[in-house]
Amino acid sequence: MKLCAFDFDSTLMDGETIDALAAAFGKGEEIAAITREAMNGELDFFEAITRRAIALKGMPCSKAAHICENLPLMNGAIECVRELRRRGYTIVIFSGGFHIGVDPAAEKLGAHAAFANVLRCKNGVLTGEVGGEMLFDFSKGEMLRRVQSLLGVGAEDTIAVGDGANDRAMFQRAATKIAFCAKAVLKKEANVIIDEKDLRLVLKHISG
Repeated sequence: MKLCAFDFDSTLMDGETIDALAAAFGKGEEIAAITREAMNGELDFFEAITRRAIALKGMPCSKAAHICENLPLMNGAIECVRELRRRGYTIVIFSGGFHIGVDPAAEKLGAHAAFANVLRCKNGVLTGEVGGEMLFDFSKGEMLRRVQSLLGVGAEDTIAVGDGANDRAMFQRAATKIAFCAKAVLKKEANVIIDEKDLRLVLKHISG
């Protein structure tokens, strides 16, 4: 059994879900600034995600769903996942973003499982509240540990691919740590660095 854990935003998806939602709601600059701070490790992830969710309060849920069902996948994402599956890897997605965007993409990609957060919707609009499995800086690492335990997979058979500060927790539990078009804070902890937007390049660094 082998395992590959992907981040979603700016890794499997070309962009940030929260930024796409914010731009459609007239809060683009405000939320993009918070996103940059969080991904560079300058802001606690829980604080960042709660502040960004509050900024989306009042957005129609139907509009948010439409945007999230049409998020652009990263160049080479489908081919990369397909080939990893052919090689016997279990594919999981760990996202500090939201199920509303991750789940449709996971289905398109053929991922085995996806873990993310939930934007609360009530009376047809977003409430500004958020909950879920990936709310903290340590969340991805802890969930990866649980998945490894369930599958009986060790760090030596685990690949982690990400771009931001909250992906460091995944790197701690994976032998192959791939920083994909990543922030400097993550590159410091990677043993593979890819700076071109093509996920097929991941395959060059994986044996078997």
